[in-house]
Amino acid sequence: MPPFLTIERDGAIATVTLNRPDERNAISRPEYIQEIRDFCADATRDQALKVVIVTGAGSAFCAGGNVKDMRDKAGIFEGSPYTLRNRYRDGIQQIPLALYELEVPTIAAINGPAIGAGLDLACMCDVRIAAESAIFAESFVKLGIVPGDGGAWLLPRIVGNARAALMTLTGDAIKAPQALEYGLVSDVVPGDQLLARAQAVAQRIASNPGHALRLAKRLLREGQDMKLGPLLELSAAYQAIAHHTADHEEAVNAFLEKRPADFQNR
Repeated sequence: MPPFLTIERDGAIATVTLNRPDERNAISRPEYIQEIRDFCADATRDQALKVVIVTGAGSAFCAGGNVKDMRDKAGIFEGSPYTLRNRYRDGIQQIPLALYELEVPTIAAINGPAIGAGLDLACMCDVRIAAESAIFAESFVKLGIVPGDGGAWLLPRIVGNARAALMTLTGDAIKAPQALEYGLVSDVVPGDQLLARAQAVAQRIASNPGHALRLAKRLLREGQDMKLGPLLELSAAYQAIAHHTADHEEAVNAFLEKRPADFQNR
């Protein structure tokens, strides 16, 4: 079986494609989860990497879980309640933890339906850009289950409590223009322009020093749960590190000399 993830590298940018179009890129096997975990760990270790784009092969971004396996109590959905609880904890719940700890900024290029765990996967990314054909649904209640992979934590932080409650409790799908209105995505483009737009945003991000990107992303993450005082303390510590990097000195000199900067990841 080919890998679930296909990875293309263009300098400091990696494009990761969920590559099960016949399954609508559903996250249905433990090995798919492990591939995502392994990629996140490798990406954090790769100091030359500055941006990750996540997209889906075929017509869907990610259809979440495999509903037929749910019906048959098969695959990752088989076993007793105790077994299932631990399978969620040791399985799909490792994805939000891995993406949360990924130091590299991430862009979700949402090419089609992002349903259930697929929507939550998009919410785990830092920036979301949608094709006009994309639809979004926090649809767990439609199947008589709950967001099991962190959606109840992720979605309210992006669209606010009221809209997250409406999406979660109805399970209804919204189209790309409404997702833009909600702030769920930052841009909606024709499908044939999606990857080009994501790559353009990635290039804008990657033009900055890698250490500053990673530290800034960590501050944004930690700031979701910290009071202002502790966040300011963490910011001061990170800033002290940043001031003593060669890329900071190069950025300042380039600014003053009115020339493009040449960063060396130092």
